[in-house]
Amino acid sequence: MLDHPITRRWPASDPTAIQLYSLPTPNGQKVSIALEEMGLKYEPHLVDFATNDQFSPEFLSLNPNNKIPAIIDPEGPVALFESGAILIYLAEKSGKLLPEANRYEVLQWLMFQMGGLGPMFGQLGYFHHFAGKEIEDPRPKERYRAEAERLLKVLDGALEGRDWIAGDYSIADIAIGPWLRTLRDFYKGAEIAGWNDLKNVPAYLDRFLARPAVQKGSNIPARP
Repeated sequence: MLDHPITRRWPASDPTAIQLYSLPTPNGQKVSIALEEMGLKYEPHLVDFATNDQFSPEFLSLNPNNKIPAIIDPEGPVALFESGAILIYLAEKSGKLLPEANRYEVLQWLMFQMGGLGPMFGQLGYFHHFAGKEIEDPRPKERYRAEAERLLKVLDGALEGRDWIAGDYSIADIAIGPWLRTLRDFYKGAEIAGWNDLKNVPAYLDRFLARPAVQKGSNIPARP
């Protein structure tokens, strides 16, 4: 598996370790945090968007969708892209953070992040914080602002009486946490999406960010 074309650009120093090709965006952080939480041996490789690494032939040989993160596990052997699929794979490999007793509840909230929080927060970030804010028509921003607010209310209600979204800490929390932080701290969009009216989500994010593996995994691979 480690004769894969991607290794021509990012050679493995430890061919027995999981090879992680990523950048510390919310989707990338999901996998580095999971690897830290699970204690799996891995080797990170920076896919630098500033130099368009994600469009290189080597990266596209692993992920034709040119998005991070992606992994190669020589023990599988398996090569994977899509952060949700990778989280499920790592949880099954390690036997951690995807308990059999409530497996489908965890997967339900993982999919909630993949199909809802990530895409909607990303669009709100574009129209509120990036180039989209120059568009005079207010309707695109309002569409995503309202949807972000709705999703946050769904999450807030589900957290009532719970520290973590599916009971015990799981890959669902690892998927959700980085996107909440990005909305609040990077996109500066939390307040307009009703953050200050939420009862449970702010403390939930604080619990997540206090975890040592989250703090370590949030900047792996380190930005240049």
